[in-house]
Amino acid sequence: MKVAIIGSALSGNKGAAAMLESAVHHLSERHPGVEISHLSMYPRSDAELNTHESVTVMDASPLRLGVLINGGALAWRVLPFARESIASGVPEVGAIADADVLLDQGGITFVDGRTKFLIYNVASVLPALFVGTPVVKCAQALGPFKSLANRTLAKAILPRMASIVSRGAVTQAHLDTLGLTNTVAGADLAFTLDVTEADAASAEAKVDTSFFAGGDVVGISPSQVLRAAAEGRGEDHVQQIVDQIDHITEELGRPVYLVAHSTRPNEKTHNNDLPVCRLIHERVASPDRVLFPDGELSSQELRSLIGRCDVFVASRFHAMVSSLATGIPTLVLGWSHKYREVLDMFGLASWALPADDVDLATFVLRFAELDAQKGAVRAQLAERFPAVRAKAMEQLDVIDAVAHQQPASTSSSTAS
Repeated sequence: MKVAIIGSALSGNKGAAAMLESAVHHLSERHPGVEISHLSMYPRSDAELNTHESVTVMDASPLRLGVLINGGALAWRVLPFARESIASGVPEVGAIADADVLLDQGGITFVDGRTKFLIYNVASVLPALFVGTPVVKCAQALGPFKSLANRTLAKAILPRMASIVSRGAVTQAHLDTLGLTNTVAGADLAFTLDVTEADAASAEAKVDTSFFAGGDVVGISPSQVLRAAAEGRGEDHVQQIVDQIDHITEELGRPVYLVAHSTRPNEKTHNNDLPVCRLIHERVASPDRVLFPDGELSSQELRSLIGRCDVFVASRFHAMVSSLATGIPTLVLGWSHKYREVLDMFGLASWALPADDVDLATFVLRFAELDAQKGAVRAQLAERFPAVRAKAMEQLDVIDAVAHQQPASTSSSTAS
């Protein structure tokens, strides 16, 4: 079996890494000898981090993807006599053409308000359509489709996917407005990420885990996305998080684990929470009561550490996935329907708050409520998680069906 994967990466956003690692693990387990071409937006960093013999990291950095790969794929379609030369000159095109299926692991695509990302959303799947390779959009958030540009492109591209796995009921409802018949209800593949004893030992070698010995650590994962949005409104997002941490450390007397869940080895802010976390750590009243690993950890190492927290406050989506997967009661300060629809699978959507509406008083109140109810919330997470994980695993059957040119079952419902 040959598989091409695009839209995720080992470096940068560790949620994308969790989706990629989960796909590689389960595909390799199901199909020994599988060959996976990973079309990476960060090819150099991903090649350094790649430990999988089955995975070949290829260069799909944005400019190369938009010009060479899409142009080469179009040439492949209209100039069949030149295909050998095209595959030699742009090997990514050859890998896509040779694959049984392309997996698009973009975590959130074709969404109103994210117009600047629409070109990338289209460019990620268009080469496969040009060369005739079926595409499965793995579980992700999509919609709404009310803006003219987004609705036009979504109606042009999404019906041509072999299958679209919705990541929750809200996404499914958005997809239904387009009248699509190629959707399957699912859950994020990152819920299936396995953390081994070796992963936990690796985390312990990099981070002083004695910090968690008291059992009352509060995890907080800020987001550069929210920082940019807040600064666009003239707000000091860094100080907002500092105030939240100071409340926890000074008023409640509890330690805080500050999580950079999206990291890059530079000061660029795209897919990088390290700069905002550094600013937060510099301003907090008691930095000695805040654990901040200033560097890159793997998705498995991060999940291992998040799972040691008592409660969690998440603004990064996949930090939330890790806290839910490890049974940690979580307060979510988010910016999209993608948070609430996943929490709803656990019956916990009431713990999702729009970040732009949360002042310190609201945070203090809602955090206190979660802390008081954490026992019941923890029990509910434990009860619901097996069904959510099973729903996430079902998309592997969808991938197999598409790769072997079998019809995938369709549904307009999602995990309960």
